[in-house]
Amino acid sequence: MSIEVRKKDKENVASLLRRFSKRIQQSKVLTRAKSARFYKKPKSKRERQVSALRREHIRKEKQKMIKMGLIEERQLIPKETLKRILQK
Repeated sequence: MSIEVRKKDKENVASLLRRFSKRIQQSKVLTRAKSARFYKKPKSKRERQVSALRREHIRKEKQKMIKMGLIEERQLIPKETLKRILQK
């Protein structure tokens, strides 16, 4: 897929370059190229299940900490606490 931008009458190079960049971003050529640069192997079913269980466990622990008053509603869990939770 080629993208072509022609210079208009009395248009300077900066605006031509700006129009070209905008056209490239709208066509999503760069995002496809960047994503194709490194192959990322899809997760197996088991890996997806394990990460889902991990997220659920962290969510439950966070709710428990909120009820006990250790953290606020939208506050992050401290790293030390998070490590301890995941070691259980």
